[in-house]
Amino acid sequence: MTIAIDTALYRAPSLDTPARVVESTPPRLVLPGVGSGDWGLRNERELGFFGEPVDGPAFLAELERSGLRGRGGAGFPAHRKWATVAAAAGPKVVVANGHEGEPASLKDTWLLTRRPHLVLDGLLLAAAVVGADDALVYASHPEAVAAVERAIGEIRSAGLVPENVRLRVHLAEDTYVAGEESAVCQSINGFPAKPTSKPPRPYQQGVNGLPTLVSNVETLAHAAWIHVHGATEFASVGSGSSKGTALFTLTGACSSPGVYEMSLGRPVLDLATAGTMAGTMTGMLIGGWFGGILTGDHSALHCCYDAVRAAGSGLGCAAVTVLGPDDDIIEIAGELSAWFRQESAMQCGVCVSGTNAIARAFRQVLSGSHDPAHRYNLMRWGTTTPGRGACGFADGAFTLARTAGAELARREENSNKGVLP
Repeated sequence: MTIAIDTALYRAPSLDTPARVVESTPPRLVLPGVGSGDWGLRNERELGFFGEPVDGPAFLAELERSGLRGRGGAGFPAHRKWATVAAAAGPKVVVANGHEGEPASLKDTWLLTRRPHLVLDGLLLAAAVVGADDALVYASHPEAVAAVERAIGEIRSAGLVPENVRLRVHLAEDTYVAGEESAVCQSINGFPAKPTSKPPRPYQQGVNGLPTLVSNVETLAHAAWIHVHGATEFASVGSGSSKGTALFTLTGACSSPGVYEMSLGRPVLDLATAGTMAGTMTGMLIGGWFGGILTGDHSALHCCYDAVRAAGSGLGCAAVTVLGPDDDIIEIAGELSAWFRQESAMQCGVCVSGTNAIARAFRQVLSGSHDPAHRYNLMRWGTTTPGRGACGFADGAFTLARTAGAELARREENSNKGVLP
């Protein structure tokens, strides 16, 4: 079957798109009936959530055994963040980060609208484990905010919120950098949602200057699942250092885009097949727009942190965009570079200058310039400038420059050989 493929940027599908489970994946987050309006607190309690009280030290050990890594982007071991905040003295704060500024991702918003009680169970679990008396859900999507506020009212009426815990929602700014953890704390503190220099990091001084655990909402959902089912069962799927299932947002040259639950460690082909990939894969964005563009057929690439990093990208938030024969890699790179320039927090010279220069280079290439300096500069910026600035935002633009610059080099070589692109 052939479908028309737009070369414009692929953004996350509509929230009304049904979530699915990839074949042979044990469903943990995407369960039958979750998408219906009837699903609610009663269903979650029947599954065992909001049940047994937690023993903090014992659960931290269980979290470590599970191998759960953060699902928000960096893939940092969850137990390390939790244990660091738990070890801090005095009052603490926990934040469920559901901002999801990544345009190609929908999974956090799906969770907050379809299983908000599960996220709240994970958040209250985190508060109990680290000893926090202030717990917030940080989100910007209107439907997500409304769903979480309703769910908070329901669990409060059911007597499931500890008396010592202040549970609330914080409405976030709708910008990409507003989801960075120090920007999260800045926003909650009443300042613009922009990243700050480190140190201190949020686990040292975050909300109101207190040690703060900022955890992605999917990470918290998995933590709640581990509390009920245990680390061994959680790690029964996955591979190597990538344990459990994850929510993937599939977009691009597929006729069934959407949110999919799939075991980590499986090849991209399994995900693309579930989404009915149209034709041959000619490239891919993985980890969202931040992960650059991998050119060629990467359907055999395994969806695990180590394998994706070795391929030159990152699993990130597990947003996967499949590119097909009708997609122009450089055209997409040009649109991405304009987005990076627009979304810069404009705080650091390297980010302001870098995103502007990269966008300008792609604009000139797309205008017909064949100057080899563009390819040279993009490759140079992409390999020598990552890691600078107050936050890692510019690294996404630099990764784009490196990966798309390699495509320009390939085209230049083919042109010299008289080979058509």
